[in-house]
Amino acid sequence: MDLLTLQEYWWFLVSVIGALFVFMTFVQGGQTLLYRLGHTEDERDLLINSLGRKWELTFTMLVMFGGALFAAFPLFYAVSFGGAYYVWMAILFCFIIQAVAYEYRKKADNLYGEKFYETLLYINGSLGIFLIGVALGTLFSGGNFVVNSSHLSHWTMQSYGLEALLNPFNIAFGLMLVFLSRMQAGLYFLNSLDAPAIIGRIKKVVTVNFIMFLVLFLFVLGTVLFSQGLVYDPTTGVVSVKSMKFLHSFLDMPLLLVLLVVGVVSLLWGVFIALIKNSDKAIWFTGFGVILTVTIVMLILGLDNSVYYPSLADMQSSLTIANSSGSHYTLSVMAVVSLLVPVVAGYIFFVWRSMDKTKLTIDEIKSDSHHY
Repeated sequence: MDLLTLQEYWWFLVSVIGALFVFMTFVQGGQTLLYRLGHTEDERDLLINSLGRKWELTFTMLVMFGGALFAAFPLFYAVSFGGAYYVWMAILFCFIIQAVAYEYRKKADNLYGEKFYETLLYINGSLGIFLIGVALGTLFSGGNFVVNSSHLSHWTMQSYGLEALLNPFNIAFGLMLVFLSRMQAGLYFLNSLDAPAIIGRIKKVVTVNFIMFLVLFLFVLGTVLFSQGLVYDPTTGVVSVKSMKFLHSFLDMPLLLVLLVVGVVSLLWGVFIALIKNSDKAIWFTGFGVILTVTIVMLILGLDNSVYYPSLADMQSSLTIANSSGSHYTLSVMAVVSLLVPVVAGYIFFVWRSMDKTKLTIDEIKSDSHHY
């Protein structure tokens, strides 16, 4: 394969892995609903143990997402992770405390008590996902960095990424992911729990969070489609402004537009059958819709001569898949390694199916000698 094909292949992989991670954030969403859905300690134990069986899969996808970016697009890794330092350190902290909470919440005679660790889970599910959404939003809105001819970069703001919190688009992107994760969590609990009291409370949670998500999604999508974007000349690499860049990209590649519509429709259908038909299988329709929609939205960033990380300090420093990727040799070797991605996906499917052969009950949690 030529270099451009390898770059597009790796951007596709990054997009898919990122989409899988967004789907798996129902774990974090569920952590914010412990007291909304669980009115007793036994009910909260049930919710946390249902999520605890999946949180490591979410972390696996996050590590794979970061690893794929590092392997294929090291300049982005250096610019964003090194420049927007405070944001990424805050995200890392939020995921560290999640692991601590699951490990120590039910330890005998723990110093802080169960509620302390449940608070940590709430922080991970709210602040952690919000900040990831803000970071993803900067792929469209940009960051304050400069890259020189030697590919050395520096951040031009002393706030090192926190300034992204002042951009309404980034805020909306972050909140959109929070409400999506909470909606997905409700649908996941419908599918995985045998607890009538909890199930009876879920429909309202799904409804409220779906409405909030839909409003924010329409705002984010409209902003992406109808705002100006940046393009680069494939021959010279010069970056320029183009009106309604991503709308034109979808029109140039109608298949991606069709797939985006399919993803959105699948998500809406899942919510419909959950709220109107009382189906407990809705998570699979909304999950498919989330994965497909996020994949397409991320994919469009790297194709059609698009800039996927605009520089607000120097437009010509903006990152594209052409100027930020590894060498042809590196991408070729890593393409072989990438064949393991289906293996990891198969592992996740196998583990998920093994865990969810039967719906989880409070009695099962009480009889389990090891629980979260």
